[in-house]
Amino acid sequence: MTPQGFDYLRKLLRERSGLVLAAEKQYLAESRLLPVARRNGMNTIDELIDRLKNKAPVPLTTQVVEAMTTNETFFFRDKLPFDHFRDTIMPALVAARARDKRIRIWCTAASTGQEPYSLVMLLKGMGAAISGYRIDILATDLSSEVLEKAKAGIYTQFEVQRGLPVQLLVKYFDQVGETWQLAPELRSMVQFRPINLLNDFSALGTFDVVFCRNVLIYFDQDTKTAMLDRIARQMPDDGYLVLGAAETVIGLTDAFKPLADRPGLYVPTAGSKHASHAADNVIRLAAVKA
Repeated sequence: MTPQGFDYLRKLLRERSGLVLAAEKQYLAESRLLPVARRNGMNTIDELIDRLKNKAPVPLTTQVVEAMTTNETFFFRDKLPFDHFRDTIMPALVAARARDKRIRIWCTAASTGQEPYSLVMLLKGMGAAISGYRIDILATDLSSEVLEKAKAGIYTQFEVQRGLPVQLLVKYFDQVGETWQLAPELRSMVQFRPINLLNDFSALGTFDVVFCRNVLIYFDQDTKTAMLDRIARQMPDDGYLVLGAAETVIGLTDAFKPLADRPGLYVPTAGSKHASHAADNVIRLAAVKA
């Protein structure tokens, strides 16, 4: 790929997805885009770039953007956010939503589904504590291709070995040849939808919990700030935002603040009541489960 072609690609990706591709990442672009070029009858990435410059059909541009924005995921990745979900977030929301008994969760960059399905397995484990509650999980991603894989809920042996406890594999998955498929009941608990986070997503409604992990790291500062502010407008004062280990709201926005002693967990600035009630709610949910 020529330097000029790489500069064009970087500009295209930033405009279409918000992705800021560092100058030293040309090797990554070449490894991901050569299969796209060959799949579309081209031998080199330079041919692909030329096609993009000359009003390429929308599907080809989409393939390029999706190839560059599809990132690694696995079940219960980093573990701590899922501990927060089980031990802090859900106990608090179960108590706070006792009247309307509805909780909405949004996984903003769901990729092939391991994150939302990890949440589903945790919810199934809560049993009577959430009996009678309607819990909606929306899982979105820029890539329609990865969402189709997520909907199917089929994973290779390698994928289920990464982070998924064997007891959950046996309990919630069926072996299909050399792969494993999540049970239909659990798959039905998640709604998948393609979304470009650069676009207006206000029509999605309000969410009590937003998982936006390992997303902000790919954007420039202005895009990060704008996205966090837009997410904040779609959350109640007692909602929860979950970010990745390398991400923070500090220095980006005043719409959220860190929750004390909960790394990676943030609450709307107006939601100061979280801290005072979190411990009581953990005890309350534990008592119900017992």
